[in-house]
Parts: sequence; structure tokens; C-alpha cells
Amino acid sequence: MPAKLIFFSLIILAVFLEVVGDTYLKKWSLESKNLWLLIGLLIYFVGSIFWIVSLKYDYLSRAITIFTVLNLILVVLVGVLYFKEDLSLINKFGIALAVLSVILIEL
Repeated sequence: MPAKLIFFSLIILAVFLEVVGDTYLKKWSLESKNLWLLIGLLIYFVGSIFWIVSLKYDYLSRAITIFTVLNLILVVLVGVLYFKEDLSLINKFGIALAVLSVILIEL
């Protein structure tokens, strides 16, 4: 399997787990159930392991940008769709710039 495919697979898995962990931590902050805190931290930990392993396959500067932007996009989607949070025009503009940054890095 090519290194780039392994890298993107690990990054996507790490981002997904981080977003799921963020979701449980947000539920904990709203409901104060310690079970949500424990689940969120465990999922966060597992996501961090995939993130660490992904660094074997690409440069840190590139990996952190891709990871951060993908994480941002998914967390915003969860916030808007699941927690019914609002986005301002400046938030939307910032997300668009983040997506553009990943596109430019990949060129």
C-alpha cells in the first residue's frame, strides 16, 4: 500500500475519532455525566494514537495542517447539525480559507 494512502487513511481515522471524542466531551459539558467524560477521553486517546502513527508517513507541517482543517470541518458540521449551533459569516469565511489552505498544500 502506498505511503500516501496509509497516511491519509490514518489521518481520516484520527480525525473521525477526535470528532467523536469531542462530541462526547460536549455532551459531558451539557449533561455533567461522568460517563460521557470517560468515553470522550478514551476515544480521544485512541485517535491520538492513529495521529502519532500517521506522522511516520509524512512531514509534520503538512500533517498538522490537514489534520486540523479536517477536524475543524467535521467539528463544525457536528456542532451545526447535532448541537444546533449557529455559524456567522466570518466563521464560514474562515472555514473556506482553511479548505483552500489544504488544497494549496496538496498542489
